[in-house]
Amino acid sequence: MAQTGTLEEVEMELAARLRLAVTRLHRRLRQQSVGGLTPSQAAALAATERLGAPTLGELAVAEAVQPPSMTRIVAALETQGLVGRVVDPEDRRVTRVEVSPAGRVVLDQNRSLKDVFLAEQLHRLAPDEREALGELTRLVEKLAAVGER
Repeated sequence: MAQTGTLEEVEMELAARLRLAVTRLHRRLRQQSVGGLTPSQAAALAATERLGAPTLGELAVAEAVQPPSMTRIVAALETQGLVGRVVDPEDRRVTRVEVSPAGRVVLDQNRSLKDVFLAEQLHRLAPDEREALGELTRLVEKLAAVGER
């Protein structure tokens, strides 16, 4: 499909289409989950694993939520046995959050479920489309990494 307009207009249209497609795919992936977690709980559990025993404050910053909200989210995860609180060995005044073995199982199950869902969708594409998606994935990873360095 030929696009007309200035380079900026073309880029803005592409940006809008990409945003919408990523948002829709993200919504579909969120639906593929086990454990009865809310999206906020699932995100906090994954962030806890990624950060490796963060404080509640670090977790709140990473997830861009207010500390009282993160306290409630972690309390719910703790009630479900998915995380535990541990005292920081270097500063006993600091409490850290760790993913429990049960939490790791839920994370693994959710990741597997999402991967299977995506693999099934990829299977429906033609080989040349899957190849193109591989290149697109590399580019989206590059876009996602901007500002992380």
